[in-house]
Amino acid sequence: MAPSTIEDWERILKNWVNPHLGDLPISEVHNGAMKQLVAAMSGKLMPKTIDTYTGVVKMVVASAVDENGEEIYPRKWNHEFIDMPIIMKSKQNTPSFSQEIMTGLASWKKPRERMLFIFCGAAGVRIGEALGIEIDKHISADFSTIKIRQKARHGKIEERLKTESALRDVDLHPAVAKLLKEYVGKRKSGFLFSTRNGKPVATSNILRRHLHPALKALKYVNPNTGTHKAGNHAFRRFRNTYLRNHTDCPEGLYKYWMGHAGESMSDLYDKIKEDVTFRKMWAEKCGIGFELPSIVPNVPKNAEKSMSARAA
Repeated sequence: MAPSTIEDWERILKNWVNPHLGDLPISEVHNGAMKQLVAAMSGKLMPKTIDTYTGVVKMVVASAVDENGEEIYPRKWNHEFIDMPIIMKSKQNTPSFSQEIMTGLASWKKPRERMLFIFCGAAGVRIGEALGIEIDKHISADFSTIKIRQKARHGKIEERLKTESALRDVDLHPAVAKLLKEYVGKRKSGFLFSTRNGKPVATSNILRRHLHPALKALKYVNPNTGTHKAGNHAFRRFRNTYLRNHTDCPEGLYKYWMGHAGESMSDLYDKIKEDVTFRKMWAEKCGIGFELPSIVPNVPKNAEKSMSARAA
């Protein structure tokens, strides 16, 4: 994942780049120096992460320019010489959840986290987007539409989303909207998922204290690592896979809800944004692909059939 905040950049520089290359002037950061950095990271970091971190070094070197804007130290990076690891998508740690695991997570014992699990699996939002939702700013009166306008990171709000297309409205199935309304209760403002002091919940707490213990109890096995652990992004992958492979959801709408960039942010996206009735119709028609607790209506039959067909 590419660095998205100042904190990300500082962490990469502090933990990896500076300890190995920090004493070198930029003029001496060449293929040989990069080879040493890669050797230090190999076996400790995933290939994709190594690629990202070395990319930071390349950007630093390229940032040195003269008065004409030309690079002072142009480099032709030799990945074979550097021993840059090959990124194999099949071996990347990108797990998703099955219908059974999602159904189990939807019954987790802690109300706040249970609602968060349901919400992320049914809406496909990024965890930071979910934790940044404020009741009086981003939720429609009937709880059926969520406005994604900001994200939470390390308990703090960032108004800048990951991409331009991430700014969107996500429509919920009526059963999920009903459950969300019951969860909010009499609250009129504040973060949808908040701590006792009213701050956004920290992602790390969700993982360590709730998601990982829940997955262990459900006997989940991550096919990439062989452990019971998976990141919060697995909820988003579940929704993405479900909409794409098991529903007839129009491609433009599916991409809009997920915050994927279309081939062009043009008329199709504009029409989808404006046609709320159309979006809500499809939100109900598509279903969510897993079972909710008995206190709310079950998933539509078409969704149950499609997931059953997949399992078969």
